[in-house]
Amino acid sequence: MPTTLPGIRRRLVCLLYESLVVFSILLIGFLLPQIVLSGFHLELSPRMLWLHVLLLLLAYFVWCWLNGGQTLPMKTWKLRIMSAEGTALRPLQAVLRYLCAWPSILLFGVGIFWALFDKDGQFLHDRVAGTRIVSISD
Repeated sequence: MPTTLPGIRRRLVCLLYESLVVFSILLIGFLLPQIVLSGFHLELSPRMLWLHVLLLLLAYFVWCWLNGGQTLPMKTWKLRIMSAEGTALRPLQAVLRYLCAWPSILLFGVGIFWALFDKDGQFLHDRVAGTRIVSISD
């Protein structure tokens, strides 16, 4: 299966689509359980709420990356995540990429802007985790 490095525009559009999927996951996997818990007058601390979000999204992303190397938006845009060597991600590598993506995106998108200056056009969290996003053709 031939692969090439996709442009930044295509990866950003995929990221925008990914945000819609993440919103849906949070709506079902986070908000609904919180509504049910509040019905029983159970409230979680803010730290536990953040932990819930982090673990829920960790399960989604890592599972998708380890089972086919793609999330739904990545399938739509014909992108795949793989190791820098061109092999499937290892579990710890997928977790590292996920954990590095949080500050990469939340710190004013510094990890996304990194791609404008990176020699291969990769995001900072991909560079740190030893992964890369590639275009695929069917």
